[in-house]
Amino acid sequence: MGGVNRADDRTGGVGGVGGMTGAGTGANQLALRSHNAALVLDLLRTAGSDGISRLELAERTGLTPQAVSKITARLREDGLAAEAGRRASTGGKPRTVLRLVPEAGHAVGVHLDRDEVRAVLVDLRGTVVGERRAALDLGAGAGAVLTAVTEAVRATVADAVRVADAVRATVADAVRVPVADAVRGTATEAARVTVADAVRGTATEAVRGTATEAVRVTATEALPAGPLLARAGSLLGVGVALPGPLDHGRGVLHRVTGFPEWDGFPLREALAERLGVPVVVDKDTNAAALGLAAGGEGGSFAYLHLGTGLGAGLVIGGSVHRGARTGAGEFGHQVIRLDGPPCTCGDRGCVEALCLAAVARGDVEEAARVLGAGAANLVGLLDIDVVLLGGRTVAAMPETFVRGVGAVLEARARRTGEDPVPVRVAPGGGRAVAAGAAQLVLGPVFGRGDG
Repeated sequence: MGGVNRADDRTGGVGGVGGMTGAGTGANQLALRSHNAALVLDLLRTAGSDGISRLELAERTGLTPQAVSKITARLREDGLAAEAGRRASTGGKPRTVLRLVPEAGHAVGVHLDRDEVRAVLVDLRGTVVGERRAALDLGAGAGAVLTAVTEAVRATVADAVRVADAVRATVADAVRVPVADAVRGTATEAARVTVADAVRGTATEAVRGTATEAVRVTATEALPAGPLLARAGSLLGVGVALPGPLDHGRGVLHRVTGFPEWDGFPLREALAERLGVPVVVDKDTNAAALGLAAGGEGGSFAYLHLGTGLGAGLVIGGSVHRGARTGAGEFGHQVIRLDGPPCTCGDRGCVEALCLAAVARGDVEEAARVLGAGAANLVGLLDIDVVLLGGRTVAAMPETFVRGVGAVLEARARRTGEDPVPVRVAPGGGRAVAAGAAQLVLGPVFGRGDG
């Protein structure tokens, strides 16, 4: 990655996160980060709790040490970065290392499925710190669905705020006792000093200093990372992921498979108006793929999601591939059996229809074989590095699906003389889509343009 050296790094926002309502200082500043600051933030994120030095930041971004110093000073001022200790250097004094402050910003990710809604709250590192699930009927009408999503988001954030309040109360209680003990102990010790010392205020200073140290140490041990959520002031936005097809750029739904009545509905606009924060909308499979890439899955891969439907999220060369009209990844509606059973999309013989029919009659091995046939087509078209499987149907019998899909890909590899593409279950479990939806908001903060 490369930065652009310039005197003032405040210009140039990171798109997709600005204009929050009621956001705190740190959250507002996140919306104003320049490209260079986004690069630095991302390196702080990937460095984890061990941190990274300013010299390393300069080397890895291509920025001058002076530019890095200015950026990190502002990040610390905004509460987004903090010292993580010191590290020995090859010469001179030890280097100060910096880390990201994960709780300085949060995003909500929503998985809007055909029969349920799941909302998760994540911090800047992508760690899930709150979650809500509720039953839902995607065909119940716009009003009912919007209300369900709004309630899930608000409840998730409210739960986190209550947890933060409880933690603060616990810390306050933990601090009171050591302070009282420190005062009593220091007063006793002070009684042993000379009268002249007492007159000069030594005892008073001793009490004050020891009590202050007790507060500092106890609070740090009880709450090392600071408060979880500053009354929701750090909320950057909400990412919503649901079955397609849809228009990611405009946040408008098309004829969602099985629910054509959503065609043309401006979901992003409607939810942003209700929630008062920025909203990003994408397909469920794209969101999951984005989350996997942000979590460290490299190269080119396909995420195949088999749940109430079947779709694919494609990451090519490290970036989510959506296509010009967000039409890429409609994996479930490739026809592999002419004149096959009808599909909810209106066609016949689709991979989705065949897979779900096999699952419905209890033939999971056949479902895995059909899924493997579709995956083999994908491997042949895109030459991807790995196939990742997810969704509630896969989660019910993961070994069967990995084995079945893998067998089809191995047979293809024997025919072509190539190495077989590996197949494995995607990490994240049932949260994969919702957590990935949160990355739709967080990605631009760290300079990842596919959010």
